[in-house]
Amino acid sequence: MAELTTTLIHHPYQPPAGFGAPQPGVFKASTVFFPNVAAMRQFEWKDKSAYTYGLHGTPTTYTLEERLCTLEGGAQCLLVPSGLAAIATVCLALLRRGDEVLIPDNAYGPSKALAEGELAHWGITHRYFDPMDPADLAAKLSPATKLVWLEAAGSVTLEFPDLCAQVRLCRAAKVLCALDNTWGAGLAFQPFDLQPGQLPTLAVDISIHALTKYPSGGGDVLMGSVITTHERLHMQLKLCHMRLGLGVAANDAESVLRALPSLVLRYRSHDETARTLAHWCQQRNEFAQVLHPALPQSPGHVHWRVLCGDALGAAAGLFSVIFKPDVNQARVDAFCDALQLFKIGYSWGGPMSLVMPYQLETMRSSWPVYLQPGILVRFSTGLESAADLQADLQQALQHIA
Repeated sequence: MAELTTTLIHHPYQPPAGFGAPQPGVFKASTVFFPNVAAMRQFEWKDKSAYTYGLHGTPTTYTLEERLCTLEGGAQCLLVPSGLAAIATVCLALLRRGDEVLIPDNAYGPSKALAEGELAHWGITHRYFDPMDPADLAAKLSPATKLVWLEAAGSVTLEFPDLCAQVRLCRAAKVLCALDNTWGAGLAFQPFDLQPGQLPTLAVDISIHALTKYPSGGGDVLMGSVITTHERLHMQLKLCHMRLGLGVAANDAESVLRALPSLVLRYRSHDETARTLAHWCQQRNEFAQVLHPALPQSPGHVHWRVLCGDALGAAAGLFSVIFKPDVNQARVDAFCDALQLFKIGYSWGGPMSLVMPYQLETMRSSWPVYLQPGILVRFSTGLESAADLQADLQQALQHIA
């Protein structure tokens, strides 16, 4: 008879099939068993027809990938450890020495840092284009351009580009375009069908999504996704993903799976609160400008309205304010410190509201003509009461009087 330790490891019991519950099971594995040597030699992970190693997928990660494809209207999905990892995976899979990547000047800061650091070290050049001027993008497309990054809306200044025009320019130049779709979350608009009902379909080639934000919803998970509709492009990305050894933890995948059913409700609530506070801030004398795509005065409002409509659930939960020039940095910092419900922290999409002051002049190659001079502060609304958050803003503004 086998020793107890051996029996506990090689236990004969198997639970009966047919178990069902609201949440998918969580499968943790590095090693995956094969029934025999022939199966080991024949099993294929690339098409999800079988399991070979935990890094290449488990029932938990396969399930999350398929649900994210449904969310964004894609066909194939890769999971990575963060939103920035998704951006890096796309760049590393598609760019080589001598290639050029174009990046909007309002892009997510770490994406620009990646281009200025590792990509430049590897002989990959980059240029920034004005996200609000399609002609500037058209002028900068060159034979060396192999990838164009797009972002709607800008992650800090929240201007909304003419995304359809940008995609058409990339199509005409036969250049791949990748969208950071974290703000839209697959809900504000469909990245792979930008003009529903119109043929031919207008779509980006790749959508990356920081699942850290709205899909996870708890402010406690780091994860990203890379979604495509083209099999050959997906395989190019997937093989790079494999060679880099990228994987996500089963419990993190579980957290996102648990949160997805409430995504639409949460996103709508974030949106409603952000619009309420943005409209309130427009009435305040302390601010020179309020940036939110649903505000008619916000840069790119017309483009947002055409692409997303104006119903709740089409504008996320971010808004930014630019203080009037006579409000200096010390007073802005005192305002942020005085906030009680808005916590000072990066990221967004969780249950708790956040605030972050930015030094915009260090983030852009030039100050845009459509932004007023002054110090910018970005807010991310959580799931608190809009009335309570408004009262918090009002009391904190007393500290800059």
